[in-house]
Amino acid sequence: MASASVAFDEAPVLPAALEELAGPPKQEFAPVTRQERINSLDVLRGFALMGILLMNITSFGLPGWAYAVPLGTVLPVFSGPHAKANTIAWMLRWVLAEGKMRALFSMLFGAGVVLLTERAERRGGGDRVADIFLRRNMWLVLIGALHGYLVWNGDILFWYGVVGLLFLYPMRKLQAKTLIKAAGWLLVAWVLVAGVGRYLGTYFTYKKGVDAITAVHAGKTLTQDQKDAIGAKVKLDQQWWHSTKDVDEDLAKHKSYGKAFAADAKGEYDAATAVYVAFADVLIFMLLGMGLYKNGFLIGKQPTAFYVRTAVIGCMIAIPLGGAACIESWRSGFEAVRSNAWLTIPYDICRVSGALANAAIVLLVVRAGLMKALTRRVAAVGQMALSNYLLTSITCRFLFVWGPTHWYGYVEYYKLYYVVAGVWVVNLLWSPLWLSRFQFGPVEWLWRSLTYWHRQPMRLRAEQRVTVEA
Repeated sequence: MASASVAFDEAPVLPAALEELAGPPKQEFAPVTRQERINSLDVLRGFALMGILLMNITSFGLPGWAYAVPLGTVLPVFSGPHAKANTIAWMLRWVLAEGKMRALFSMLFGAGVVLLTERAERRGGGDRVADIFLRRNMWLVLIGALHGYLVWNGDILFWYGVVGLLFLYPMRKLQAKTLIKAAGWLLVAWVLVAGVGRYLGTYFTYKKGVDAITAVHAGKTLTQDQKDAIGAKVKLDQQWWHSTKDVDEDLAKHKSYGKAFAADAKGEYDAATAVYVAFADVLIFMLLGMGLYKNGFLIGKQPTAFYVRTAVIGCMIAIPLGGAACIESWRSGFEAVRSNAWLTIPYDICRVSGALANAAIVLLVVRAGLMKALTRRVAAVGQMALSNYLLTSITCRFLFVWGPTHWYGYVEYYKLYYVVAGVWVVNLLWSPLWLSRFQFGPVEWLWRSLTYWHRQPMRLRAEQRVTVEA
């Protein structure tokens, strides 16, 4: 079979979804052609999207409190016959992917804002670009809200749309250095607040509680503040180590779609009103992505040596620091204060260094022309990122909660990653197959049609079709 050619920064890779900001059918503001796609961005987007499931799978298959550290589960994770396999899976997930894939995906969204608005403006879009951008993100907010409330409360699309509406359009003209510096200062502030600040809050809460308990054992009469300190410590303990009663109640809430919807709606509301998430998980990395697109990093315009250095330095920071955090937490028996210190304080340092290292490694693979058959399929996943994101949520919710399998809470931790592998296979098979016949992924087509309030062409013409090597 003939295969589609792959260039590093061009993308006649697949018959291709058109760009996210392709304009209405006017000559001066037309959709981009297949040759205008940037293959590196498609591959990175597909890679990040698939990688996100390495973390999210725990939220699909286990109680929400088990996301960071799987404690308080039906099947024990760090003890029992599968303790070794579970512990290795948890450590690898934390060191190689936790936060890093989500950060990279946000960076690519930011890069897409600059890419798409620049292309539209070059085509004479003028003031209409702002109008299209506004409507595009308003629809994304709605899609995210529907996904969060009706499917799964781990949605990120809502905040992508909100941050896009509030910040990204006016920032698209800033210089690359300015964007990267802004992201850097915001990251420093976030590390101090969410890393150091959160740890200190936990530390002093526990210290006051322990001191009050010591006073009780010494036969002293407690003040009201000391009583409150004990209550606060107990509450933190319960958030870290959940009781059998908590587990049973959580399982009961996930017996069917109706019960899960009722239980998860509050979680989605809490997430949608937690403004800090927008800055930690979204805005910082979107600004960084805008800067890294402008300086050529995300589209392969930097020298090979630069990508090698980025990969090496990033891995030298993220892997040892993340590994030490996991090991020390595990050695402590996941004692709350010590685990919070190790897992929280260096989290964002590992996250940004790991995300940049992962991006550099993927870009080096694409630049070298390695694994072309695989990268073509990953690029197809990236071109249909929105459809694949929603398909993944629906598939996992069906397997774990809605469908007859009902695996929620009853799958060994390491076996959750068998499900991840299965979903990846689906992503890699159906994406190029779909794009061999259609212009867009199904949800991308709907999004564009709603954005322009005009039905977009869906099927490829015969001369546009590209056969993809199996």
